[in-house]
Amino acid sequence: MMKIVFAIALLLVCFAGSDCKHESALQFVSAPVSFKQPELDLCNLCVQFTGETINELLNIILNAGVVGGCNALCSALNGSQAITVVCNLLCDIVGVKEFVKLIEQADLDPIYFCELLKTCQVFDEGDVNITALTITPKEGPQGTEFQFKLDFETKNGTGTGQVEIDIHTVDGIPVGGVSFMEALKPGAYSVTSKLNTNDNCQQEPCERWERGIYNVTVVICNGECGSKHPHSEIYDKTTGSFKITGDN
Repeated sequence: MMKIVFAIALLLVCFAGSDCKHESALQFVSAPVSFKQPELDLCNLCVQFTGETINELLNIILNAGVVGGCNALCSALNGSQAITVVCNLLCDIVGVKEFVKLIEQADLDPIYFCELLKTCQVFDEGDVNITALTITPKEGPQGTEFQFKLDFETKNGTGTGQVEIDIHTVDGIPVGGVSFMEALKPGAYSVTSKLNTNDNCQQEPCERWERGIYNVTVVICNGECGSKHPHSEIYDKTTGSFKITGDN
């Protein structure tokens, strides 16, 4: 168990680090949690792992086929030993043949894959009512850090899903982010994120945070937002805005 937990810790650091993926101007600070997490949260782990590797796994299956068991498949993945360990952990739940079948069935949808694998809870009678979206400050010059606080409640609880934030920029360059949402029990919750509006472009196309009004759309979903797979729907949606007043 110590080896698995250590490998998982390395994997989560890799997912969060800039060496693994480009950092976004939008960062989630907190996510809704309804109960104390167990030592090993297979749902969160599965979704993070699959989000990073499902394309590569599909390519391995399509180009090389599957010869051998879980270790042979997982060893073909590029990346750290941690990725191989987590892949084996998930694959061993059902065996390599079923694991491959579920990857193909999920069609690039990490949450749906993890539901098929039964590491994430399915609950289709869930509901969400967004009660407030607070953006602070309401305006500021380029370089201002804006904070978004989303408050919502659920009467029945939720399935495994996402909170998605899209910022409609003045120059049309897409900016946004997605936060994983575990299956929640009935209750009231909040999600906090922050937006850095510094013009620190290193690779085009870049958001320059020009003067103007920036509209914000927040969606809470069962399953992956925008997915057409089973157990996927929009629970609720809200909008807000903030203003860039000029250069800092």
